[in-house]
Amino acid sequence: MSVRAGREFLAIPGPTTVPDEVLRAMHRPAVDIYSGPLLALTDGLLRDVARVFNTKGHAYIYIANGHGAWEATLTNVLSKGDKILVLESGRFAIGWGENARRMGVEVEILKGDMRRAVRPAEVEARLKADKDKKIKAVLVAQIDTASGVVNDIEAIGKAIRAAKHEALLMVDAVASLGCMPFEMDAWGVDVAMSGSQKGMMTPPGLGFVVANDRAREVHKKAELRTPYWDWTDREGPQHYQKYAGTPPEHLLFGLRQALDMLFEEGLDKVHRRHALLAESVRRAVGVWSEGQAIGFNIIEAEERSDSVTCVLTNGHDPEALRAYCNQKCGVVLGHGIGDLSGKAFRIAHMGHVNAPMVLGTLSVIEVGLGALGIPHGKGGAQAAIDWLSAEVKA
Repeated sequence: MSVRAGREFLAIPGPTTVPDEVLRAMHRPAVDIYSGPLLALTDGLLRDVARVFNTKGHAYIYIANGHGAWEATLTNVLSKGDKILVLESGRFAIGWGENARRMGVEVEILKGDMRRAVRPAEVEARLKADKDKKIKAVLVAQIDTASGVVNDIEAIGKAIRAAKHEALLMVDAVASLGCMPFEMDAWGVDVAMSGSQKGMMTPPGLGFVVANDRAREVHKKAELRTPYWDWTDREGPQHYQKYAGTPPEHLLFGLRQALDMLFEEGLDKVHRRHALLAESVRRAVGVWSEGQAIGFNIIEAEERSDSVTCVLTNGHDPEALRAYCNQKCGVVLGHGIGDLSGKAFRIAHMGHVNAPMVLGTLSVIEVGLGALGIPHGKGGAQAAIDWLSAEVKA
């Protein structure tokens, strides 16, 4: 017997729930790719993508997922034999660096772990030790969805400047854009990238890259440039050059609607909504952890992200819990990945998400913990309710 009839709740960290308004915007015939309306659509999207990143820099839209956007950033500013510093705090910055290694770039990893954020002081110390300025770029993820950590990009930017180093600061904002503040120019970020399928509320398939003038100057001498990813080619006068060929019309229609929704709600309110819902999840997990079997992966409370919470199960099978929640109740949780495979599950609270979705997900998890006999403190969902009751005023 199950109680899963009805609309499935998707609580995985991407792709996230696509709003009905975005789906409707995409449900239309194809249009002339050379027509004025599509050109105007592209111009508006490039402007507004840069707006979400909070930059006066140049934006590029690729037909690609986040891994493609990784490659776009690397090929446009690096040459074979260049050295980069990758800041470890989970799985994804490491993956970004591994892509660079396969392109012939020398990669150094500033060692971290899956349970802590990057320490800016360690970044500063490492760059000060780079007397010959061999490190050309520093790579970091603002939020790593594998670990659930959030890194302080502003502090890392200050650390690079305090070291008086010229390395480019390159940031993966796939799990943070549209979920929490990103101040590219104010924080001294040179290159940033993201994707359409998380906080941007659009189906997978679009990659975003933004670059400031400093990065675009470095780009002129980059030798890893390839025709598809090349910024110079994409800045050409012809519309098709913006996409290196046929534009992804229907994804663009969807993105336009998603951006309009973000701006209508107001980015500050979007970020506040994510913070409130994330804290409600943390309140629930905090109560469940009193039973000793459940716990936060990220040790320090202030380093836990507002997009996804990674929950350790301490010897109990997280896949059994995920299966129960899905098959019996219709809630799909994220699985542990990388070093946390078989040791954790993940609760996403990003993008097109509201209180019923989060509270329903938490309640189902608590049902599953009870049904499977996993020790946990009782009343986690109630703790989330109490938090929102106190914070979301009448």
